[in-house]
This record gives sequence, structure tokens and C-alpha cells, in this order.
Amino acid sequence: MASAGRTATAAAVPEDVPLRSSAARPMPAVGMGTASPTPVAHEATKEAVLAAIEVGFRHLDTACMYGTERPLGEAVAEAVRRGLVQSREELFVTSKLWCTQNHPDLELPSLRETLKNLQMEYLDLYLIHWPVSIKPMPITFPNKKEDAVPFDVEGVWRAMEECQRLGLAKAIGVSNFTTRHLDKLLAVATIPPAVNQVELNPAWQQRKLRAYCAEKGIHVAAYSPLGGQNWSGSGEGNAVLESEVLAEIAKARGKTVAQVSLRWTHEQGVTWIVKSYNKERLEENIDIFGWELTDEDRHKISQIPQKKCVTATALFSPEGEFPSVGLSDMDIVEE
Repeated sequence: MASAGRTATAAAVPEDVPLRSSAARPMPAVGMGTASPTPVAHEATKEAVLAAIEVGFRHLDTACMYGTERPLGEAVAEAVRRGLVQSREELFVTSKLWCTQNHPDLELPSLRETLKNLQMEYLDLYLIHWPVSIKPMPITFPNKKEDAVPFDVEGVWRAMEECQRLGLAKAIGVSNFTTRHLDKLLAVATIPPAVNQVELNPAWQQRKLRAYCAEKGIHVAAYSPLGGQNWSGSGEGNAVLESEVLAEIAKARGKTVAQVSLRWTHEQGVTWIVKSYNKERLEENIDIFGWELTDEDRHKISQIPQKKCVTATALFSPEGEFPSVGLSDMDIVEE
């Protein structure tokens, strides 16, 4: 019975979000993420990715900063061996360039290292993780403020374009970019970014950014569609999962709060990427098709107070100062 359920679920997941890159396959409408504020065992990540593929996920998101590229790549190879997918080409794999490699001469070597970790010949999508550059060094988190350096938008994007021309990335894009960052990038781009992956959920709806990206032909992908993980250790609650508005809608519709949030995100034309290492939760998360929110539901959600969780300052230790970079240049909070 479980197998039949998985087959039905997988068949119901649309995969037809076209990207502006002619070399890229369509991006699946839902994705499985692998970011975690605390280290996760290699084998646990591998098994979670295998479970995600088994229940129907075809979009897998990683980054060199997460430390999950190797287990994700092993899971994909195992999924092919098991016949869960016929080949790697059935999957859409995203990874990201970290801030310490956010320099023109380091991007291609960084991408080659990512592909080596994944045991793959190409990425479907390669993103600049943040509009922030840090002095070249091994990946650390958090970073010292004095290690932040000016972000060479033009030079970095030229190197990203070369990654696509070489076929190592079928599409290129950005993450955590505001309209201000995108204005600067589009002014120098020969190949415009295909995707902007940002924090987005009912408690941080990004209306201005979504309208801008729609006008410019940039597809929006959402991380933290369920309110995000606590990277700062602040102990603050989750504005999505603890929302009374979403709970009321979920109860009336016979759904979970997570399903309501993910359905809302999907209805905005946004691809969502959610992290769960629990197979039952993965099945629940992907079960958002075949039903819709009502106009009243959408209106109630539109009135939810807005609050961003992730900021650029979270990349850095609280002590010290930024000697060569203004915080406003890195600010990713935009109403």
C-alpha cells in the first residue's frame, strides 16, 4: 500500500516551471533541502535524500556551506542503482557558491569541487549563495566582520556565466538578492539570472521582490517556506508553524499548518524547498496538490504580520566591525 501511495504522489507533482536558460530542464515545483543549523551525520543525510526521491521529490538542494554535497551525491547514485530513478538526468540538483569563494578566480574551481563532491558532471542550477564576499579561506560560520570585503558583482557574475557556457551549470542564479542587488547585477549581465532563491513564506511574503522578479523573468524559489530553522540560537518561535491564522485555515480544510503554508507558496508561482529528514513528513509536505485555498483563506494569509528571520548579519560574529564593507550593501531585508 505504501508503495502505491508513493507512486500516486510522485505522479501528482508538477515539474514544469520553465527557466529562462535554454540549456536547463524545467525546475520541479517542489524541492527537498539539506541545510541544517547543526551538523547532521553523513548517513542520515544520504538516507533522507533517498527517502525524498522515493516519495516523489525530484528537486534536491544543497550547498558547499551545508556540508551535504557528498551524501546527496551518494544518495542520487544509490537511487539510480535501486531503480528509484532511471538516471541522474531525472533529477534537478542545485548547489551554491559560498561567500569565501565569491571571487571571480575562485568560482570555477569551487564549482568543480562541488561536482567532485556530488560525483556529477553538471549542476542543473548554480547559485551565488549571498550578495556578500569574504576573504578567501576555508568555509567557516560565523565569520569575522573584518573578513568581509567588497562584492565584485560584475566580476563574479562573469565567472558564473562562464560556468554556464562550459556546461558545468545548466542554469545560473542568485540567492538572498534584493531588488537593489538585482538591479546592479542586471546592469552588467550578459546571461540574466534564471532564479533568485530567498526566504519566503506566509510570514515573509516578499511581495515587492516577487513582482520585480516576475517583470524581469527571474523565477523565485523559496527557502524556509515553513518559517525557517533557528540558526541564531535566539529561541524565538516559528511565525509560520505557530500562526493562529494558518492553524484556523488548516483545521477548516483538514490539512496541516505546513501543508497550508506550502500550498500558499505554490499558489504564488514560487518553487519551495523544505528540509525534512523524516519520511512521513516528506510525504505530508509533498501532498499539496489536488486542492486549493479559498479567496478568503488567501485574504487572511495576506494580513499576517511580516517578519524576516534571516539577515546578512547572521553570517558574522556579533563582535568586531566591518572595516571595508557597509552593512547596507549586504542588507537583504526588503519590504
